[in-house]
Amino acid sequence: MSATYADLFVHLVWGTFARAPTLSASIEGPLYAAMAEKCRELRCLPLAIGGTADHVHLLLTLSPTIAVATLVKEIKGASAHLITHRLAPDTLFRWQTGYGAFTLRKSDTPTVRRYVLHQKGHHEKKIVNTEWEHFDAISSHKQA
Repeated sequence: MSATYADLFVHLVWGTFARAPTLSASIEGPLYAAMAEKCRELRCLPLAIGGTADHVHLLLTLSPTIAVATLVKEIKGASAHLITHRLAPDTLFRWQTGYGAFTLRKSDTPTVRRYVLHQKGHHEKKIVNTEWEHFDAISSHKQA
């Protein structure tokens, strides 16, 4: 094959520092738009972005030219800068250090997309995927 072909789908999730509820509804729109733009800058296609006051989920196609760790670092850095300098400059804001990254089949993207886009409803009804939502506890346990 003379050209590169990739069909890579990744679901990313990370929280605010100490899971502080600092992502208010008033900054969601511009924050998610900036995250989507950063994805596109890095040659990844955002398929869905959603979250609650203390965490975000991103579903995207991953470019074969960027590592997941680099992608997350770039999105978290740009979005934290936007929050602290433009969207909520009077608040102390940080993302948590870690993140969760989950690969999926193309056929699973509609289900995961609905899950990402309806985060608030899932959390209100307490119908969440524990692996995706509590990855920080899981990753700490796996490292022990």
